[in-house]
Amino acid sequence: MSVTTADADPAIEVTEDAADEALDLLESEGMDPDIAGLRLYVQQGGCAGLSYGMRFEHEPEAEDAVVEFHDLRVFVDPASVDYVGGSVLDFESGLQAAGFHVENPNVVSECGCGESFRT
Repeated sequence: MSVTTADADPAIEVTEDAADEALDLLESEGMDPDIAGLRLYVQQGGCAGLSYGMRFEHEPEAEDAVVEFHDLRVFVDPASVDYVGGSVLDFESGLQAAGFHVENPNVVSECGCGESFRT
């Protein structure tokens, strides 16, 4: 892991499977992985109060924490840093579903569908 911002370390990890999948998707969007990255953020919503969001962005915002795992750049805004500290972003594939999943030790409870959480 390398942190490219001097004052913020969101203390998240990204598994190799998640990084590989995100890099494949990023490149399929025609984005340069040396500059672009995956934004991980927390937003109000869902039945438990908060939910994760992810999207690709061409470059980080000036105030973002930027971490790199397995050549994937991950951008986290200052408001989300406290919520995702200690989290692991993974990619799971199986017979029922495939997708990114955040394992967050700060979560007190999740809704039944696993789409939202409370800290």
